[in-house]
Amino acid sequence: DTLKKTFSSRGFSVSVFETKEDAARYLNEAIDGVSVAFGGSVTATELGLNESLGAHNTLFSHWHIPEGMTRQQVLQKASFTDVYLTSANGVSATGELVNIDGFGNRVASTLFGHKKVYFLIGSNKIEPTLDAAIHRARNIAAPLNAKRLGKKTPCAVKGDRCYNCSSPERICNGFVVLTNPMSSCKCEIVFIDEPLGL
Repeated sequence: DTLKKTFSSRGFSVSVFETKEDAARYLNEAIDGVSVAFGGSVTATELGLNESLGAHNTLFSHWHIPEGMTRQQVLQKASFTDVYLTSANGVSATGELVNIDGFGNRVASTLFGHKKVYFLIGSNKIEPTLDAAIHRARNIAAPLNAKRLGKKTPCAVKGDRCYNCSSPERICNGFVVLTNPMSSCKCEIVFIDEPLGL
């Protein structure tokens, strides 16, 4: 209730669900017959949204390249879909969303190009302050994602923290802190009272 009040006061639409099944059901009812893209979200995968939303929407995901298309083509199509779904690497109880990106497609799509952006947030992403949310993004989420992607970075090898490396495989080249929804699109935060994603 506190998180909903905080983010609502900043202009975000906010939905809260006890389980990932409840959240997935809601999203499948809300998103229908439109073009949809995912921002490399483990949370979206855990909700089974690629399969369920793909059954009644036009879907673009660089994790699932259709025959006859290249990864770059999928990324370009994904940049201007009606709906974009992603998560956040850290969320502050004071009302900020933190995302780190290496390629740029995910953070760019949280800022511009879509009619609506959904942020899917598990309970493990929530920290008390903005500093703590940034720390989580850099020292927990980024190393786990680098390891998942098989990157040869110090954080992926050791899995303990950010080393602010200069590796060409670095996945944390930039980060975005959203304090309010961008005026170019509608933003909805979907809080799920379960640990989801990295």
